[in-house]
Amino acid sequence: MAPDERTLAERLLAGDKRALARAITLVEDDRPEGWELVRAVYPHTGRASVIGFTGPPGVGKSTLLGALTRAERERGRTVGVLSIDPSSPFTQGALLGDRIRLTEHFLDPGVFIRSMANRGALGGLSEAALQGALLMDAAGRDVVFVETVGVGQAEVDVIDHADTVVLALMPGSGDSIQALKAGVMEIPDVIVVNKADHPLTDTMVREIRGVLSLGPAKEGAWRVPIIKTQAAHGIGIGELVEALERHREYIRSEGTLLERRRRNLMNEVVAIATSRMRRQLEASIREDPSVQELLDEVVARRLDPASAAAEVLARNAERVSPGATDQAG
Repeated sequence: MAPDERTLAERLLAGDKRALARAITLVEDDRPEGWELVRAVYPHTGRASVIGFTGPPGVGKSTLLGALTRAERERGRTVGVLSIDPSSPFTQGALLGDRIRLTEHFLDPGVFIRSMANRGALGGLSEAALQGALLMDAAGRDVVFVETVGVGQAEVDVIDHADTVVLALMPGSGDSIQALKAGVMEIPDVIVVNKADHPLTDTMVREIRGVLSLGPAKEGAWRVPIIKTQAAHGIGIGELVEALERHREYIRSEGTLLERRRRNLMNEVVAIATSRMRRQLEASIREDPSVQELLDEVVARRLDPASAAAEVLARNAERVSPGATDQAG
């Protein structure tokens, strides 16, 4: 690694906010020096509490994060916030810019906030976002909050990248009821019903408890708490902080924190490999006239899509194998 990159790594590990911002930009831009930086600082990760927030749009996840960040800072803990936004169709950049909603923390040296585009990642997290959370961890943040795109049922991959998963819902929302029905209830460790001044709050809490009761009851298993909050007014935030602490202590005492992190890291390796293989495959398809002819056969209904996909994969494997053989020799 070049001297200037070593300097960047050293500054990052010392908690320098500018170095952290630069490091995340390098990774987001898929620059080789960014990935080299990740390799250099990775042994210094694993110390932060990573908490993922998911839920339908409009439930107030960003407001919740702002209130939680304030509570953590009052306890003397440093915070990183990674907000994954829908991608702009024109620039592929973050569209919502959730940093605007967290402006009260922007000048706090103990808080680092970054919006990042999901770039079409179905589950709400992009390859670069996973590395962004790692870099915040390496920079010494005590807590890293990851807020994913509000895409509902498809957003389940946050479970693969957090120590604790929070599902935020709001009463009177059709999206929330759909979340109950869609199996998303299997994801969270903590459930938050925000905007709890709504008259249908208690009804929703009863519905959630009913759904949770349908799950298998295991002795000593974690019981998912339902926390009612009004994040805009700071109501219920203390109870939410306590619930997050209880869950972390539970998974630590049960020995499942290390198991969960092992699973998360294995899934992260597979996710990154899958993403890169897809990009390589798409590039090879665009550049190969014979594959375009194959696609024309599908359009003409002379070849079915599954058979065409099998042929594309077989051709791609043939293209890769000779190089692999030569290297092995």
